[in-house]
Amino acid sequence: MTTDPLPDVLRALEGQLVVSCQAYPGEPMRSPQIMAAVALAVVQGGARAVRAQGIDDLRAIRPLVDVPLIGLVKRGDSGVFITPTVDDAVACAAAGADVVALDGTPRDRPDGRPLRDSVEAVHRAGALVMADCGSLGDALHSVAAGADCVGTTLAGYTGERPATVGPDLELLAQLATTLTLPVIAEGRVRHPDDAAACLAAGAYAVVVGTAITHPTRITRSFIDHLDATRRPHREPVDSGAENA
Repeated sequence: MTTDPLPDVLRALEGQLVVSCQAYPGEPMRSPQIMAAVALAVVQGGARAVRAQGIDDLRAIRPLVDVPLIGLVKRGDSGVFITPTVDDAVACAAAGADVVALDGTPRDRPDGRPLRDSVEAVHRAGALVMADCGSLGDALHSVAAGADCVGTTLAGYTGERPATVGPDLELLAQLATTLTLPVIAEGRVRHPDDAAACLAAGAYAVVVGTAITHPTRITRSFIDHLDATRRPHREPVDSGAENA
């Protein structure tokens, strides 16, 4: 890890769990008030930071929690859609985010401006930057742009690496041994064992989202498992005892 002093916000996350509190448009829990309650609940459970999406959600969560708040904005669902513009990044910081998460790839951004512009704008606003990456190349690009930490959030989603069943531990280890700033594991961390494996692979901290805060998908995983393991109903076999 870097020998330079880390900001207190990042130092507080070392070896800890960050919980992503997000719901998607059209879902029953898609409400800033509900997401704020979820954020408060996970902090009471021991989460050392919260990651949240949307300006209204950030504003609702900020007064309720005293842990670091990682904020982002999603626009669309393809290409650069995680805090894609400089204006989006600044808005997240203004809404109370201690750390602004944004796309850390070298892909073209909707406002035509380079990643460095977003990073510098966030720093001027007094916040830090978490660069969501999908490869070592992305991470190196983000470090050069001035990011304060990188995450494996986009591993398997940019076409550079196949999507792994669980967290991309290979990429995580590669980043942890190559970079000198905190590497945060995020993506497909579905079980406590996955989180422990991430830390063992060199993660500075671990983000868990769906497995904790998305009841629709959690319920579906139980249903799917029961459907796959349920045995066909069998009629009882007549032993002939009554006629003996």
